[in-house]
Amino acid sequence: MRFLLTDEQREFGRSLDALLTAADTPAVLRAWAAGDHGPGRALWGRLADAGVFALAVPEAYGGVGPLPVEAAVACVELGRHAVPGPVAETLAAGVLLAGAGGPVAEEWLPGIASGAAVVSLTLEGYGPYAPDADAADAVFTVTGDELRLAPGPGEPSASADPARRLFRPEPGGAPVAKGPAIRAAARAAGDTAAFATAALALGCGEELLRATVAYVKQRTQFGVPVGSFQAVKHRLADTLLGLEFARPLLYGAAVELASEVFRPGAGAGAGSAEGSSAAGAAVAAAKVAAGEAGYAAARTALQLHGAIGYTEELDLAWWLRRARPLRDVWGTPSACRARVLAG
Repeated sequence: MRFLLTDEQREFGRSLDALLTAADTPAVLRAWAAGDHGPGRALWGRLADAGVFALAVPEAYGGVGPLPVEAAVACVELGRHAVPGPVAETLAAGVLLAGAGGPVAEEWLPGIASGAAVVSLTLEGYGPYAPDADAADAVFTVTGDELRLAPGPGEPSASADPARRLFRPEPGGAPVAKGPAIRAAARAAGDTAAFATAALALGCGEELLRATVAYVKQRTQFGVPVGSFQAVKHRLADTLLGLEFARPLLYGAAVELASEVFRPGAGAGAGSAEGSSAAGAAVAAAKVAAGEAGYAAARTALQLHGAIGYTEELDLAWWLRRARPLRDVWGTPSACRARVLAG
């Protein structure tokens, strides 16, 4: 069995890194936080052209998926560059709608794959808020065995990340699909959202560590770089270990999702009860490890940057504000640990 990424998967990640490096994502983040979604939607379209959102959409609806390993590669890069928008939610919606099937899948999945549709959602058990609902073309909600299209984004709520606003969707809306398949599809969608968020958190932590290492090489005290101090080295080493221990859990969860939830014959996004439990436990393990590692990287970055870490003028502030929400959304650390034990 091969445990390493293929050359094609690595090249996919490098191509996304190059695309996003040229996109000036800090400027896109600032515009998104100010309510100007134009630059973010333009970047979203370029990512879709690269195939990112097609990874969660079956071929029957214009996608190339589901391909969880490639989705992990993509989301790590998007997390490293702090791409704004409901990335995890749109990928999860692809799984949800594929599992629902019927007219709602035919209407929305081709747009998700092509980047024409930005989607947010809420699922039972994960809280009432839909991230970036004001920028979404659709907000789906699942209650029991009913899938509804929310009539509006609803009122905004406070968010620690100004470029990731939270909304409680307006109640109501006619059901667009219902039945036992919706429950199974919602479970798979929740796993997908948690999995994608884990990858985003890992990427966020990697960028925080990279920026901090570069900074401590430049900042000096007593005539030497602070990065030469043993205490600083130990703190950075602990941060690196946390990120590196989370990485195999993330890709292990991708293998579980590919082999169980999305196995041939299970139906897109459906899977069996046993498969969902095993894959869900693997996703929960990845989520708690990546989320905690990313947040630890944020604390390290803030401490070693000193007071300038608080300033909005420093681009790093956008990553610092994103780390903790990524840790807590789509499964808090305590909820993920409980799921691992139960699984």
